[in-house]
Amino acid sequence: MINLGKIKIGKNLPPVVIIDLGINHSGSLDKAIYLSDLAIKNGAKIIKHQTHIANEEMSVEAKKIIPGNANSSIFSIIKRYSLSYKDEKKLMNHIKQKKCIFISTPFCKAAVDRLVEFKIPLFKIGSGECNNYPLVEYICSKKKPIILSTGMNDIKSISKSVKIIRKYKIPYALLHCTNIYPTPPHLVRLEAMLELKKNFKDAIVGLSDHTESIFTSLGAVSLGASLVEKHFTDNKKSKGPDMSASLDPKELNELVTGSKIIFNSMKGKKKAVKEEKKTIAFAFASISSTKKIKKGDVFSKDNIFPLRPGNGYFKIRDFDKILGKRAKKDIPKGHQLRKKDV
Repeated sequence: MINLGKIKIGKNLPPVVIIDLGINHSGSLDKAIYLSDLAIKNGAKIIKHQTHIANEEMSVEAKKIIPGNANSSIFSIIKRYSLSYKDEKKLMNHIKQKKCIFISTPFCKAAVDRLVEFKIPLFKIGSGECNNYPLVEYICSKKKPIILSTGMNDIKSISKSVKIIRKYKIPYALLHCTNIYPTPPHLVRLEAMLELKKNFKDAIVGLSDHTESIFTSLGAVSLGASLVEKHFTDNKKSKGPDMSASLDPKELNELVTGSKIIFNSMKGKKKAVKEEKKTIAFAFASISSTKKIKKGDVFSKDNIFPLRPGNGYFKIRDFDKILGKRAKKDIPKGHQLRKKDV
């Protein structure tokens, strides 16, 4: 279990929705605060940021790499959209003042050090860093719980990071993820989340969802996801590389509510519950006469049958036992058989 005080993340606990501001604030502290307030208003309890320090996390070659969901280099995007140390600290303090939990994803050692200074309660490691084992080691050395996204990785490469996490004996969660923005439903592969559960039995498991809707997130919850992470924006039509894969306020509210409903709907065995007793009384059937029966007549399928309601003495289970016996009394048509009739 990952214990964040008022919020606990773990197996058999209510699923937790993590809101990722990402770079949807476009490098504006005011926009980041606005989005945070909007998310909190619509049910967010944990807000995640991305701690980018472009010159520390990327080499100069990144200036030539253009992501599939953008038209400028990843270096220029991160440089333009990242928050300074001062602004990120203000954002964190604002979120904490709202009684919400602030966490973040570091992309380099300098970002890790910043977040240690901020005293964040856990580290989120992105899919791109899942196989950056030196960085995973550095993050784990800070002895904070870990949430590790596993997009673009397989069980073998994930295992190496998990081995590092286990070495430091810290609680951790694994998020299945597909790093396409937005992700088409057929590439989500929710069964891969179950594969993580099978291979890493000590892990808390969830989904980092980059689809355009909340449906796959709700599906993940129904399969036992303990946490779901999604990007958040005020307007999905706004310009930005992650907007189409983000929740809007209405969707966030529905995801938080829907996750709770699904979780509360999952447990239990296949049997009647005590609350169904009143329904059983009218919905089930009792053995009844379908014709006028005279004393001494033989009970057969021609003169008795199970009819509603189910509050009679003889139940459906008694039907075959009664067949072939003789009536001890006259029985009018359409009446339940009594004990003294058989």
